[in-house]
Order: sequence, then C-alpha cells, then structure tokens
Amino acid sequence: MKFVIDDLVSIGILARETGTSVQTVRYYENRGLLPLPPRTEGGQRRYGRVHRDRLAFIRHAREMGFSLDAIGELLRLSSEENASCGPVDRIAREQLALVDRRIEQLCALRETLSRMVEHCDGESVTSCRILEALGPASDTSASGKDGETGAHTGKSRGKALSTG
Repeated sequence: MKFVIDDLVSIGILARETGTSVQTVRYYENRGLLPLPPRTEGGQRRYGRVHRDRLAFIRHAREMGFSLDAIGELLRLSSEENASCGPVDRIAREQLALVDRRIEQLCALRETLSRMVEHCDGESVTSCRILEALGPASDTSASGKDGETGAHTGKSRGKALSTG
C-alpha cells in the first residue's frame, strides 16, 4: 500500500513506508522531532502526510550527519515564517566543518593503513608487520613520529595476539 496524502495510517505502515522503525518513530516523537499524531477512538495513533514529510527531512538530515539536536533546531527554525536563514546557515556551516575534520581524519587513517599494507610480506603471522603495528607497543597515531607505519622491528607479538 502506497502512502496517500490524505490517508492516515498506523505507525507500522508509516515506519515501513519511510524506511524507519516503529521504535525510531516513537523516539522522534518523544524528542519532539515529530508532532504527536491524532488518535482513533480506540486510542491508536494515526499518521498523515506531515509525519511522513517530517520523517523524510529527519532521515535526510541524519544522512548528512546532522545531530538530532541540530535537526530539532532546523525544524524549529523552519516553522518560523519570518525567521532569518542565518541560524540555518550557521548550523549547516558547523556541520560542514565537522565533515571536513572527519575527511582529514579518514585521509590520515588511509595513509597509515596503506603504509601498513605496503610493509606486509604476506608470510607468517608471527612476523606480520600489520599485526605488529596494531600491537599494544606500537605508535597508533596516524602520522607516526618517524613517518613509518608504527611497526617496530624486533620481537614479534604474533603469539601474544593469538587465542590458542
């Protein structure tokens, strides 16, 4: 059954049609991100187009990495007809800065992993440079002070990592 604009549906149908779970819908209601739906005479919640649209907004914002607090603020601002877009822009710029920092971290992580893989000879786990680099005495920073992988030459910790 496809969601029709004027139809009111149960929470299960709303969840299925929007790709969320019933628990998520209730959580968003409790956080004030979704308006409380009207209830039938039997007390069952019924959701309409406004709920579906709001869930789509929340889902898209979450996919872009916005926190639920930021989403709540964006929703509040969107309901103020004469409000300035300035606060919305500020929230989006803060999220962009977070994304940029995460990209920098991921690039550093990629470089470290790449160096680890380059130093692997593919022989035995007892001399595995990757396991050695991941070991407790290795330098786990992304850049390493000496520019190396953090893998240390010397005694292998392969046996310390095994469970057998």
